[in-house]
Amino acid sequence: MSDEALPDEVKELVRRYIHSVAQLETLLFFHKRPDERWDAESLAARLYAGRAEMADALTSLHRDGFLEEEAGGYAFAPRPELRPVVDSLARAYSRHLIPITHIIHNSPRRMQVFSDAFRIRED
Repeated sequence: MSDEALPDEVKELVRRYIHSVAQLETLLFFHKRPDERWDAESLAARLYAGRAEMADALTSLHRDGFLEEEAGGYAFAPRPELRPVVDSLARAYSRHLIPITHIIHNSPRRMQVFSDAFRIRED
């Protein structure tokens, strides 16, 4: 199924804020558990991700206004304008997993990171 079936607001949210599947899974994990607080190490074990990758995901989601952080623990606390779009993302992800992950994997930012890995540098 193509990403045309996805609401525009969901496509824009993913393109703008989600840079990895781990970050997406983290956001959706918190969305399902709005009253829980998790640290990077516990969440990495729960979601079968690396601690560094999880720390990056949490930092990005906090910076972008999806999570609050207190004493190393994070909880779901999206800015008011983001909450309905995250709700739409959660609904869409259950039906359109592949198109959503395609958006993540085909993002210009991700492609730039990949191409930078092959850049010849003078050190």
